Order: sequence, then C-alpha cells, then structure tokens
Amino acid sequence: MAERITTQLAKLTGAWIGSFADPLRLMRRSGHSQVRFWFLAALIGATAGFAALFFRKGIETLQAYLYGTDDTLHLHSFAETLPWYWVLGLPIVGGLVTGLILHLFTPDARVRSVADVIHGAAMQDGRVETREGVASAFASLITLSTGGSTGREGPVVHMAAVIASRVSKWIGADGLTARDLLGCAVAAAVSASFNAPIAGALFALEVVLRHFAVHAFAPIVIASVAGTIINRLEYGGITEFHLPEGNVLEFYVELPAFVMLGLVCGVVASVVMRSVFFAEDLGNAIEDRTGMPRWLRPALAGAALGGIAIWFPHIIGVGYETTSATLTGQIVLGQAIGFAVVKVIAVAITMAGRMGGGMFSPSLMIGALTGLSFGLIATGVFPEVSGSHTLYALAGMGAVAAAVLGAPISTTMIVFELTGDWQTGLAVMVAVSLSTALASRLVDRSFFLTQLERRGVHLAAGPQAYLLAMFRAATLMRRNDDPGAADATRCEEMIEDGIFIDGEATLEEAMPLFDKAGVPFIPVVGRPDAEGERELHGALFHVDALKTYNSALAATAAEEHS
Repeated sequence: MAERITTQLAKLTGAWIGSFADPLRLMRRSGHSQVRFWFLAALIGATAGFAALFFRKGIETLQAYLYGTDDTLHLHSFAETLPWYWVLGLPIVGGLVTGLILHLFTPDARVRSVADVIHGAAMQDGRVETREGVASAFASLITLSTGGSTGREGPVVHMAAVIASRVSKWIGADGLTARDLLGCAVAAAVSASFNAPIAGALFALEVVLRHFAVHAFAPIVIASVAGTIINRLEYGGITEFHLPEGNVLEFYVELPAFVMLGLVCGVVASVVMRSVFFAEDLGNAIEDRTGMPRWLRPALAGAALGGIAIWFPHIIGVGYETTSATLTGQIVLGQAIGFAVVKVIAVAITMAGRMGGGMFSPSLMIGALTGLSFGLIATGVFPEVSGSHTLYALAGMGAVAAAVLGAPISTTMIVFELTGDWQTGLAVMVAVSLSTALASRLVDRSFFLTQLERRGVHLAAGPQAYLLAMFRAATLMRRNDDPGAADATRCEEMIEDGIFIDGEATLEEAMPLFDKAGVPFIPVVGRPDAEGERELHGALFHVDALKTYNSALAATAAEEHS
C-alpha cells in the first residue's frame, strides 16, 4: 500500500514538474502562439509594473528628502523658497554621482534608454544590455531626483526591457518570442508609470516593435493591464492631470486653427530634437578638445542646470506641476513662451550632459506651453469663434510629444488617458497628425530613430536597410577549403585591384561593392600584418548574400503580418 502511494506521488510530482517544463519548451520557439504564454506575459507585466512603481516612488522619496518637502507634486513652487546655493548644488552633486556610476558600469559612459530598446527589438533578437541597463536606471534615478530636466519613461522602458531580456535568456527564447516578451514588459512599464493601459500597449507596438502583428496584441494587452493594476493599487484610478470645465471645441470653424497649431508644434518638436543633438555634439567636442574625464561631464551639465533653476525652478524634474498649471490656464502668454524656451535649453543640457532620463515628459510640458501660447493668441484675435485656450494646450501637448516620439497613435491615446478628456479628440487628432507628419520630414522619423541614425543604425529606413547590417561576411563566406570555394588565383588578382572586404564587414558594405564591381564573389581577408599583407580567408558570393538577405526579409514580413 505504501509503495503504491509513493508511486502515485512520484507520478503526480513528475506531472507537476512537467507542467512547468512543457510550457518553457513551447515558449522557446512558439511562445507567442500558446495560451500559456499569456500567463507569462501577465507575470512579466506585473514585474515591470512593480519596477516602474518603485522607480517613481524612489524619485519622489529622494526628492522629498533632498529638497526638504513632502509635496513633490509642487516641487517647483517649493524650490523658489530654497537658498540659491542649495538649488545650484544639488544638480552638481547629482551629476557627479551619475557620472561616476556610468563611468564605472558602462563602457561608453552613456545612459541606455528607449532608442536602445528599439535597437534591441530590431537587431538583437529582443535583448538589451543588463549591466549597463541597471546602471542607467540608477543614474537616471539620481538625475531626476536632483534637478535633472528630463522624464522617467526612458529609464522605465529600458528597465522593463532588461527584465524581459533576462526572462528570454532563462527560457532560451528565439527572436520572435523574445520580442513579444520585450513588448509585454515595455507596455506594462508605460502603463504603470502613467496609469495609461491603452497607450502602454500601443506604445509597445508602435514605437518599440514597430508593427501591429495580431500574435503580439493579446499578450501585450494582458501585460499592459497587469502594469496598470500595479499603478492603481498605489495611486488609484485618478488621472495625472485635471482639466478645467468648458473645454469645448467650436467645431468646424475652429479646426483650421488646430491645423496651424499642428504645423507650429511640428516645428517646435524638430527644434527640441535638433537642440538636443546640437548640444550633444557640442558636449562631445568640448570633451574631446579639453580632455576632461568623462565622469565630469554630467556634473558640469548639473552646474548649468542649477544656475538656470535658481531663476526658473520649473525645469526641475519631470515638470508635472508646470504642465498642470498650463493645462488649467494658470500661466500667462509671456510666461508660457519664456518657460518653453528655457525648458528646451534645460532638456538639451541634461541629455547632452549624459545625465539620463526620457524625452516624453519634457515633450508634454513643452507642447502644453506651446499650445497655450498659440491658444491665447488665437482666442484673443478671434474670440467670437473660439473655444477655451486650454484646449489648445491639450492639443499642443499631444502634438509635440507625438512628433518627438514618432508615435501619433499611442501619444493621442496617452493624452486622453492622462487627462480623462475624451470629448476633444478631433482637435487633438488634427494637431497630432500634422505635427508628426511635418517633424518626421525634418528629422529621421523621430527622436529615437534619429539617435540611432547618428550611431550608424539605419532603422528609420526600414528592414530593407537595417537587415543588411546584421550579417557579417565572415559568417556567410565560403572558406578556401569549402566545396564551391572561389578560385584562389582570381581572389589574389581581385585583392591586387582593391576589390575585397574585411571579415568584420557586413552586407551593408558588401552589397554596394557587388553592384559597383559587377563580380560574382568578393574576397574576404583578415587584417594586414606587419608587412601590410592580408591573409585570404575565403570569399563572399553574391548569391549567398542575396539568399540570406531575402530570407531575413521574408522572416520579418512573416512576423509583422502574423
């Protein structure tokens, strides 16, 4: 009897363990098609939600301690009462700590953010760097708590991507499954950070995965809901901003004004992005010419921010107090224009100083200020056919943010979810669509894609461009002793003529050479030795390169349409 009971227990235990092992085996290659995968999506969503919540609470706790106030929602007003040396000194100390963290734990002293997550989704099988990502999260936490002028969504998205990458490594997921897990984590992080489940899911699909495949939709929505639940357990179901009553659109008569607002916001968004890139180039040039240690760069940026904050404390942190005041019409025209200009400068300094943070919250603030400025002028000139000027602030907030992120759909939704105002959708949609269309032609689609383009990663052009950079000649070439190898004599002649590529070269470099030289293969050589000679390793055949490229394109198309 005892033996039978023991045998049954052993079978039940084995079945129980197998119930966990089987899903893991399935998830490695076809997780996205399994219902059990949705439970993993919910778990990742909850984990990413907690990470986003802890990050936000950490900023609030540190700000309360360092600035000496329990009301961090009105930090800007409180900072006006602090001694000037405290407002100046905090960003310097924060920048120094940030610089040391990045110097010690990243190879390039650069904060990882949304652009790196997009890169990981497209070209790294849904993975991002772990060590560098954790260091970037701590650096951004310090920055946002000590006067940095950026947002929290950038580090939160990358933290979520780190979580998804670890899970993908644990279950040995392939690229498709790992990208879906990455989308789940990002959606949950955005949802938990802003209490915006619809926008969180759309952000993951539109910005990170950059497609709306059906197979990814269900798990990403589940994860987004899980992240939102985490937020609401702490903060409840309230919206981030409260709007005044009477945001009424005077319908068709007023729509042309929102068309003009959209174009103005597109220009403003491009100015914001180009200001950041200009400041970054300037910072690089100063660092190179002076030879200053790289860990000092954030501290110098902090000194500049502290000096600005003495006179304009609204630049401190994510800026929700100023954004809320703008949406409720508590700021006059001169202030709105001045605050917007100063905020652009502060964001550029923070990002160029490599202090960390995201671009979304600053874009909301700059957009709201731009919209309010436009609205005050428009309603003043045509009062008889105008609605509320705060409606322009709402539309401007979405228009600038959408253009910066390159995400008109998810940004439109997040504006509605942040404010709870669903009655003014027509005005917001008009402004957002025109702003995004204009700004995408002034930069490479968005802030993040332009960042990648500046690093030589051509995601903005689509898979037909960036897939070429994923395959190296050394992995595709036929070696000298392989069947069908290229003729060694002919290879030597081509090397003499300067027709060859390095083994580390990618198809991005090889394909134009095929077109230019009109040859069926290109010799692949090693690095030159002391005498300048190069060893022949093999040859890359045009037909092999085309087959690989076509297969990658087909796989990408299949994923995006599955």
